[in-house]
Amino acid sequence: MEFQLQTSRRLYEEHAATLELLNRVERVFTGRAGVYPPPEGDSAWPAFARGLLGAIDVEVARHFEFEERDVFPRLEQAGDGDLAGLLIEEHATIRAVAQPLAELLRNALAGGAPDWQAMKVLALEFSERLGSHAQKEDGALLPVLDSLLDEETDRALFGAYAAG
Repeated sequence: MEFQLQTSRRLYEEHAATLELLNRVERVFTGRAGVYPPPEGDSAWPAFARGLLGAIDVEVARHFEFEERDVFPRLEQAGDGDLAGLLIEEHATIRAVAQPLAELLRNALAGGAPDWQAMKVLALEFSERLGSHAQKEDGALLPVLDSLLDEETDRALFGAYAAG
């Protein structure tokens, strides 16, 4: 997709990176990328788990907070409150899955006894929900945002988001 404004392009790029990671999440947790649960001493597992935790911290925390604070109120003011409301509901649902998944990942990385089945269920649900949400934002939110913002507002939003 081709977006004209920096803010829309940045959010789209983050969605693309997230979707790529979610493809990996599905491969890992279904065993298509190797044995799951990973064998003890698997050197790839900690790097993958840290990457997934980082994505949760960026996508679920920073990205969602930016949209809720700076983007959705503008949608509501422009008459697209239904879209903003739907996306906020989805954020809440995704956070409800992301939080316990992050806790399980942190526990596993800290050397605790992993609950591999619970982690798998949460990871696959997280992947499904966040993937669908990112695609919805790409198709509905970002085109509206691209037409809603003027260049000055776009520069200010992008600058604040990039600095944040």
